Amino acid sequence: MTTHKLETTDADIVYDVHGPLPTADGRPPLFMIGQPMDASGFSTLASHFRDRTVITYDPRGLGRSVRKDGRVDNAPTVQAGDVHAVIRALGVGPVEMFASSGGAVTALALVAAYPNDVTTLVAHEPPLIPVLPDAEAAERARAGFRDAYEARGSGAGMAAFIAMTSWQGEFTDDYFATPAPDPAQFGMMTEDDGARGDPLLSDRSWAISGYRPDFDALGAAPTRIVIAVGEESMGTFTGRTSVATAELLGQQATVFPSHHGGFMGGEFGYPGQPEAFARKLHDVLDEDN
Repeated sequence: MTTHKLETTDADIVYDVHGPLPTADGRPPLFMIGQPMDASGFSTLASHFRDRTVITYDPRGLGRSVRKDGRVDNAPTVQAGDVHAVIRALGVGPVEMFASSGGAVTALALVAAYPNDVTTLVAHEPPLIPVLPDAEAAERARAGFRDAYEARGSGAGMAAFIAMTSWQGEFTDDYFATPAPDPAQFGMMTEDDGARGDPLLSDRSWAISGYRPDFDALGAAPTRIVIAVGEESMGTFTGRTSVATAELLGQQATVFPSHHGGFMGGEFGYPGQPEAFARKLHDVLDEDN
């Protein structure tokens, strides 16, 4: 692996190249992106693609990538510009891409703006509130975990976030009538740690979950787009956003093993089924080769 830093006016973007460039097999590099996760979250998945050259990166303001624009908000169109700049810096043409969660939102913005950057995109569980029939209620639920975080800290915010993202079906009156979960039941701290800058629990990433893709541009792009959903996510928030996004693209969501973080090992303490996930991703990417 080699590590590189791309210096731009607004940020220094750090990215890693796992394998040779140009690639040994003649296929495009496989770029893996997340948000608000940095490159470290892909270490297990990348280890299952030793036959490919894999690119990972830290989004601006996360991990090793330093912002210089004085901002703390995360916008998918801005992130897409950074990814486009990295692809250009690689100098090997378009890439294949696996993008998860907020990274999948960034990837959809990338394909809409730069349609020749990506040959195949596997967008795994993009959390796109505007595609839901209960979008207004979903926004209220999102505000709920933000408010818990602002009022009582990380433990309370994460407990409320888990309650939202594990809820089955639309956000009904029953959801809002359910008492806020106790962080202790998830093994989390109950004391307020004083932190308020978490990109997941604050409103800093609302531009990501509030993004509505340009479906006309995506439909016109030469990129093959696959919307992926974890089998354990069906009926939950990101399961529903994935199914709805796929339908708006005229397809059915492709079911992958495990949950929202199903490609991960023990990076963040909630492992999925990375071997099975990687096999499925190999199969999906190989369909055009």
